Amino acid sequence: MKILVPFKSVPDPNDATVVGAAASTPKSVINPFDEIAIEEALRIRERGEAAEIVGITIGAPTVDEQIRAALAMGIDRAIRIDDSRALDPYAVARILRVLIEKEAPHVVIMGKQAVDDDSNQVGQMLAGLLRWPQATFVSKIEFLGNKTRARCTRETDAGLEVIEIKLPAIITTDLRLNEPRYVSLPGLMKARRKSIEVLTCDQLGVTVRPLTTVLSTARPPKRAAGTRVESVEELVTKLRQDAKVL
Repeated sequence: MKILVPFKSVPDPNDATVVGAAASTPKSVINPFDEIAIEEALRIRERGEAAEIVGITIGAPTVDEQIRAALAMGIDRAIRIDDSRALDPYAVARILRVLIEKEAPHVVIMGKQAVDDDSNQVGQMLAGLLRWPQATFVSKIEFLGNKTRARCTRETDAGLEVIEIKLPAIITTDLRLNEPRYVSLPGLMKARRKSIEVLTCDQLGVTVRPLTTVLSTARPPKRAAGTRVESVEELVTKLRQDAKVL
């Protein structure tokens, strides 16, 4: 079985660097939900249920650092679509569709959303474009019928939902699916010797035009320190006179 894992480079959510015109560029990492998808693909291969894992990302050469991290985790091959534009989910899904049709994987496992834009749309759009079954927000994956079907446990607002889908299919991962492994320094050094296949949209024969534009990115303003009150009466007074919420 061949697994394809799209992943995105995002600003490190744990980096305290302030994003702005006068600030330094924050550190970038693999989107945490996509890192979970990579880990799950590795575990499936370790169980003997997959033969190859192909990682795909879209971006400028600066994202090669995140590609090296994915290679260090253990993916077999990496492909970068060379495009530095801020692409919206529909554009990303259209690019991935062409590459998936070229690679012909048995299953695509990807994060349910990216932590920079929180769109939660690419997986669903991709399944629609490919006319493939989909299972979203998945916290458990089992393959059945000689890997012709997948039984997926989904995280929903009402609780856990178990569904079965035919392969090939799109699966998007939730937080509780697994805990990604630590990437060691020797692993990163070995990954630097591995090649990265670089393609362009022209080579893939797909033309995309972003439908949205990112005007700026900034962290929320730092919250003021709280104050301690001695009684309910004092709290009500402050809410009424200072916060003016009553």
